[in-house]
Amino acid sequence: MTTEDLAKTESAATLAARIRRKEVSPVEVMDAAIARIEAHNPQINALIIFGFEEARKAAKAAEAALMRGDKLGAFHGVPIAMKDCFDFKRGWVTTFGGIRALKNYVVDTCCPFVERMEQAGAIVVGKTNSPVFGFRGTCDNYMYGPSKNPFDLAKNTGGSSGGSAGAVAAGLLPLCEGTDGGGSIRIPSSWCGVFGYKASFGRVPFVSRPNAFGGTAPFLFEGPISRTVEDSALAMSVLAGFDSRDPYSIEGKVDFMAALRASIAGKTIGYTRDYGIFPVEPRVIAVVDKAVKAFEEAGARVEEVKVDIRRSQRELSDVWCRFISVMQVAALEGFKRQGIDLMRDHHDDLPPELWHWDEIGRNMTAVQYLADQAVRSEVFDALRAVLDRHDFLVSPTLACVAVDNAADGNTVGPKQINGEAIDPLIGWCMTYLINFLGYPAATVPAGLADNGLPIGLQIVGRRYADADVFAASAQFEKLRPWMDTYKRCKL
Repeated sequence: MTTEDLAKTESAATLAARIRRKEVSPVEVMDAAIARIEAHNPQINALIIFGFEEARKAAKAAEAALMRGDKLGAFHGVPIAMKDCFDFKRGWVTTFGGIRALKNYVVDTCCPFVERMEQAGAIVVGKTNSPVFGFRGTCDNYMYGPSKNPFDLAKNTGGSSGGSAGAVAAGLLPLCEGTDGGGSIRIPSSWCGVFGYKASFGRVPFVSRPNAFGGTAPFLFEGPISRTVEDSALAMSVLAGFDSRDPYSIEGKVDFMAALRASIAGKTIGYTRDYGIFPVEPRVIAVVDKAVKAFEEAGARVEEVKVDIRRSQRELSDVWCRFISVMQVAALEGFKRQGIDLMRDHHDDLPPELWHWDEIGRNMTAVQYLADQAVRSEVFDALRAVLDRHDFLVSPTLACVAVDNAADGNTVGPKQINGEAIDPLIGWCMTYLINFLGYPAATVPAGLADNGLPIGLQIVGRRYADADVFAASAQFEKLRPWMDTYKRCKL
């Protein structure tokens, strides 16, 4: 196996196992990953902040621990990357999605993803691209520019964890961090043809300060993006678990690795093409219609369901944007207290769409906010009713295939699909509805569209049924393996 193969084709689980058996050293693995990033990242702009020197030191320390016979974590010596948004590693720059005024902004804290993955032996090599504040389903910003889809470099990766999904699809790294407030793990995973997982709310700690209760409207998450279901299951084995800093963190263990071997025979699956409200490109539906048959081959019963949502998709995307806008206002005010007034002094660092929603967020009343929570409750009841009758709800992950990158640092999604107007920030993403619920959800690569771009299938499970979602995902991967699709990547 060549050094290129070591970086490009090995899964995180396989790398960790080979390191433990001393077939390869952490230093070899790290050198291979850095070499591939240096060779190919300029083409796709997936990683935008690099910690190679620190990573090489950590790899040498990992090799020494291996030779001493120390107890090793599940990801000992495996290179990974974290997202550059509301995601932190002590002493590292955080630009919150390419805000030019924050190019030297350094934090003195770690997010739970980094804490737990590093405790398990993983080594962070850099940070991946994101839109400003993660407030859209595409990945672009004025500082770093767009992340380019490995399947077609003219197309976007999706967002907001777009750099992470692009890096994984391109084989730069086997596993990266994503965060998800409206689909930001699942959206880019769908467009880049990789596996992305959003756990049940509370399963993975979400530590938010100064507002410890800030991750609920919509529900916010950290989670893994990987090429294989096994890698994400291994990551969830590390990430899940109680943390007293999170007021919503739940107790209890889930055997994610055992779930990979579980059967879904006899399970019931509700299938919706559009949740009754979204316009969806016909080529997306054509691929997903074929993909859902895999569940029947696995012994499950698939039936089309009607989702009783009585609001338009535009009403609901506006609700989601208003929730996010309130959090954005709080973030901007937080920077202002630190002496960084982005509105006054760096207005052009943020795209006009964010300033539009900033004004709305600043003028929201408590009565209006609670009215939006009531609309959210309607969605919760409509989706809960389906999952009360079915073990899973599956659908296309997104209503369209990847869009072209813009040249001005402000790529957005389509403004209409099938002639129907939608919000270009999030309206084409059938993922944000699940962030209203907090239920577990994954996206699996369903196949390629007629233009060769990946399409994802979203699997939603009942509350806290994370193991079931992994079982369904693993069965789908077994029956519809997708590894060969990466041969189509332009790297």
